[in-house]
Parts: sequence; structure tokens; C-alpha cells
Amino acid sequence: MDVLTPFEHACLLHGWEKPADFLRAFEATADVLGEAVTLTDRQYRRWKRPKPPAPRARAWRTLHAMFGVSPVDLGFPGPPPGATVGSAALSAQKGSTSVDRRAFMADGIGVVAGLGLPAHSRPLSPPGETGAVGTTHLLELRAGLRSLFQLDDAYGGGDVRSLAVRHLTRVRRVINTGTYPDTIGRQLQLLAGEIAEHCGWLYYDADEQDNARRYWGDALTTATMLRDSNLEILVFSSMSLQACYEGRARDGLELARAAQERATQLGSPVLQSLIAAREARALALMADGSGAKARLSAAMQLVDRKGRGRPSPEWTQFHGPAELDYAQGLLYSELGNHRAATRFLGAALAHQETTYGRNRALYRITLAQALVDAGEADEAAAHAVASLEALEEVESGRVMRRLTTVTNSLRAVDARSARAAADELTEYARTKEAA
Repeated sequence: MDVLTPFEHACLLHGWEKPADFLRAFEATADVLGEAVTLTDRQYRRWKRPKPPAPRARAWRTLHAMFGVSPVDLGFPGPPPGATVGSAALSAQKGSTSVDRRAFMADGIGVVAGLGLPAHSRPLSPPGETGAVGTTHLLELRAGLRSLFQLDDAYGGGDVRSLAVRHLTRVRRVINTGTYPDTIGRQLQLLAGEIAEHCGWLYYDADEQDNARRYWGDALTTATMLRDSNLEILVFSSMSLQACYEGRARDGLELARAAQERATQLGSPVLQSLIAAREARALALMADGSGAKARLSAAMQLVDRKGRGRPSPEWTQFHGPAELDYAQGLLYSELGNHRAATRFLGAALAHQETTYGRNRALYRITLAQALVDAGEADEAAAHAVASLEALEEVESGRVMRRLTTVTNSLRAVDARSARAAADELTEYARTKEAA
């Protein structure tokens, strides 16, 4: 009996036993993601070989969304240039309970469910349509949110926000049409609040701030109704970032302090560190250099206590050395010490994992701006142009706004490299807007 390859095994776990089944799922996933990619039966059969050829970047991203793991974990070589993916282990091979991807696909969220059913399991009926809602349905709905986090980290909010809104609609339909005990009902309400908060984050990243405020308002209403401090902290800390982004640093500080007050009661050092960094950002924008340095120092001390106290929430996983280097770089930029800023921003870029494609693009563009401000035009131009490769994978209004700022700064520099880079960035932005 032939041994199944990891890719064949994963296909079977998802119910894609025939080539036609897989090709239909691949096409549907590519369509939702907006990837202009096609797959032939011959290519699919080559992928089933023990040593399959590497998929191109667009196919790689589609596979990542279909299975919720890096194609490397499915036996493919790579990743190819331009593909930004994570490296999570294949959950179905660990025996974890998961989602019926085909049911999710029919509902529009299947491409981000990211997990597979154990081989002995039967597909679950869509919750709310059969009436009874249990723990397994709750787990599959929560798995959808987890996969949305992964796609946002890799590609930014622009392409993911519509998927998140549809997932929120699905959960709200389950709440209003399903039958379940109060314990499940509370968890469904909490999940809806968490998805609403993530919708707010995705719209914030897409630079659609009014929509972000609307979803965060919904999430905060849910947090208040359920008296859930974790969700309150998440909403307040996100709103703090938005306030600073919009030039409302005082509001940003008060929101971060409200989040910190609740986080201190929970006793999670990583969570407290993340919020302290956001307090530091607001203080720096208010020109309170000493206060900002004090809070950033506290953030560094707190993150060193990782593993003590209560575990940190899942959404804080991105917070670590790279994020603190980035916060330090922003602090020095606000204080006018641009050379120091470049050192920390360079370290942030070096330390950031490839899983976080959007943040890597943001870090490099921010580094380019700091280099312009430090008078290093040639190096700034090189980093600005290098950011374009990462931006091919990212849809983020925030990042594009930062790119516009860097373009204008480079154009104002009397150097050939800077002008050439500004022209290339301008052409890239024009092409991306027209796409």
C-alpha cells in the first residue's frame, strides 16, 4: 500500500478525495481571496507526488488559506518569493476537533477556517439551521476567528475585512436562530463581540475609520453587557491606537490607561506590556518624552516576565521584541533623535517573523522615513523601494498612507536616488489604486 504524502493526507481530511473536488475548492478559495490563479488537473497530480514542485506565489497563498497552514507543512518546497505565510502545524494531524470546511465554504468563511476534520468524523450540520448548537459548533466558529487573525497578520485588513463581516453575520444568525443552553449562549455572544472587535481592527488597518468605530462600539456594548474585562481591554487598547493615528493623543492615552487598569487586575505581564507600549506612544505624541520613556521601560520589564502570572490572551501573540523595538523607534522619531530611531526600527525589521507580512511592510517603510529624516537618502531610497515587494502581498490603507508620506519626503530630497525612488513609489501607488 502506498504511503500518503502530507498533501494527499490533508486533502482526504478535508473531503477532497477526487481531483475535481479539490479543483473546485481551490477555485472558490482563489475567487474569494481575489487571487488570479488557475489550477489544472495535471498540476494537482504533480502536487500529490512525494517531491512536489513549488507552487507559484498566488497558488501558495491560496493553499495557505485553504488548509490554514504553510504549504511547507504539506510537503512543498518554499516559500516562493513574494509569498508570506505562517508555519503552523497541520491541526488535523494532531487530532484536534475542527470545522466542516465545505459547510463554511458555502457560507463564505470556509477559506479562512484553517483546520481539518479528523478522518473518522462526519461533517457537522451548519449551526442554527438544525436548531441545536453545542460545544463543537462553538469551536468551529472560534476556529474561523483564529484563521482571520492569521490572514490579517499575513496580508493586512484590506482583503480580510469582508470575510470577517460575513463570519460575524454567521455567528449572529446562530445566536438568533439556534437552540442552546445559557452557557453556550454567553460564549456565542462573547465570540460575536470578539469578531466585531476584529472587524473594527480590520477596518482601522484598511483606513476606514468610521467603520472601525462602529464595530468597536458594537464590541464594547457586548463587553459591557457580559461584564467581560478581556473584551473591554481589547477594545480600549485598539481604540487607543486609532486615537493616536487620528492625532487625538490625549484620548489615546486615556483609553490606554482604562485598558491598563483592567489588565492590571487580570495579572498578565505580556498584556500589561502591550498596553504600556501604547501608553508610551500616546505620551510621545504629546511631547512628554520622560513619561513615554518610563512607560516603554515598564513595557520592556513586563515582557521579560512572560510565563509568570496569568497567560496572555491569544490576540497578544504578536507582542514581543520586534514590537518593542518598533515602539522604541517611533519614540525616538517623535523626540527628533532620528539616528537612534533608525537603529531600533532596523532591529524591529530584523526581529519580525515572516508570518507578520503586514507588520514587516510597515516596519520597513517606517525605517525608510526615519532614514530620510536622519539624512541618509540613499539607504532610505533602498528600503523604500525594497518595501514594494512586501506590499505586493499586503492590502492595508495604513501602510499605503505611510508609503505616501515616505514618497513625499523622498521627493523633497535633492538626491538622484531619492528622486528615482519617489518616482517608483508613485508609479506603484498609481498602479495599485487602479488594480
